[in-house]
Amino acid sequence: MSRPNLVLIVSDDQGPWALGAAGNSEIRTPVLDGLAARGVRLDRFFCASPVCSPARASLLTGRIPSAHGVHDYLDGAHTGPASRDYLRDLPTLTDALADAGYRLGLSGKWHLGASDVPRRGFVHWYALEGGGSPYHDAVMYRDGVPEHVTDYLTDVIADDAAAFIDAEQASDAPFFLAINFTAPHRPFAGEHPDEYTALYRDCAFESCPQEEPHPWLQTKDGAPVGGEPDAREALIGYFASVTAMDAAIGRVLERIRAHGIEDDTIVVFLSDNGFSCGQHGFWGKGNGTFPMNMYDESVMVPFIVSAPGRLPAGVVRDELLSAYDLPATLLELVGCSPDPFEEGPGRSFATLLRDGEPDRPERPIVVHSEYGPARMIRTRDRKYVHRHPYGPHELYDLVEDPHERRNLADDPSRADEIAVLRRALRDWFAAHATPQADGAALPVRGSGQNRPLDGDPLGAFSAPNWDGA
Repeated sequence: MSRPNLVLIVSDDQGPWALGAAGNSEIRTPVLDGLAARGVRLDRFFCASPVCSPARASLLTGRIPSAHGVHDYLDGAHTGPASRDYLRDLPTLTDALADAGYRLGLSGKWHLGASDVPRRGFVHWYALEGGGSPYHDAVMYRDGVPEHVTDYLTDVIADDAAAFIDAEQASDAPFFLAINFTAPHRPFAGEHPDEYTALYRDCAFESCPQEEPHPWLQTKDGAPVGGEPDAREALIGYFASVTAMDAAIGRVLERIRAHGIEDDTIVVFLSDNGFSCGQHGFWGKGNGTFPMNMYDESVMVPFIVSAPGRLPAGVVRDELLSAYDLPATLLELVGCSPDPFEEGPGRSFATLLRDGEPDRPERPIVVHSEYGPARMIRTRDRKYVHRHPYGPHELYDLVEDPHERRNLADDPSRADEIAVLRRALRDWFAAHATPQADGAALPVRGSGQNRPLDGDPLGAFSAPNWDGA
């Protein structure tokens, strides 16, 4: 069997709850729901960091932020001589695919530096200038040349992706296409087509209760840093942006069907990080609060993979899996060796997808995430969050308290349990972090990283501006 094409679709700030197939009856995602019905949906897939740039860097490298050195959303120069490719010295999934003979394309957000310079192996590069933008006023770089875009950005990205698929039919080589939407990232209100906002004018939004403000809530101009002043209009915009993206994905999938290559194409959909729209009393992801949070709404993301003839259909898996597992998994699914991306924490879960059996039964059922000095270890039934150097720390019993409402970190009866989790957390980061990139002592506040950790790492973080990309 020849190597299949691979389409990797990444949304921006989509909570794990913001998907019909995941049980949300209010949000309308018929295309993604259909994709899940034709493939495998992962119910517990975690990002490596609950904010954009470090999460995306881990998806491409299989490394944790304390190994690749991106610890916050990138807020420095995105293009031009002052910018830098933050992954330039690291092996990536796309490098491995290029070496295997794939033709690579990108449509949408990059946000890992040097957005104007196509990375190695890309025959098509259509990248957003920075980390976010209004939906009708964006700057895109097509193979190094800027374009000012005023049409609806979600459709612009999808149309460009569809055009790449059309063009690739003239080649005998398999293609890899990264479709990186900015949806549903803010701005929310007044940004999305009326046909989608109208769907939610009368919505009760019971899936997004507006709870009492979190004690650690970060605000700007009186509004949550991840939200907008009018919470209901923001909810309408958030839901509408997801549904508009869902329709745009449908048009891309239709091009795949029209060319008769559906059985030769693996389609993967996920988000970079999670998001709360009022859950826990804040809007945003990890930097919606300070100290930064590690709630499941922030660190879990939707994940769907469809591969007709290669993977079963209509399956839901609840194993704990992570972004650092993704490069090895995708390489194995397309018939390449996963070994180079299993030297760190990542392990391929291709066998689990295919056969429903874990690739390594002896592997502990645990995942980790980090955001600067905040670090998490999560098992099936416990979550421990440790904040260097002084806390506050958190422990949640996810069996008795699945919504993470009761912090047990100060409960004396839990001291031994915390000690075991803390030791496991320390040992895991000792094994997988590198001294030059370790984030435990960095002044990360969720307000942006403006340069690599070369030289003085303390100068790599910007003053708070709360763009929250």
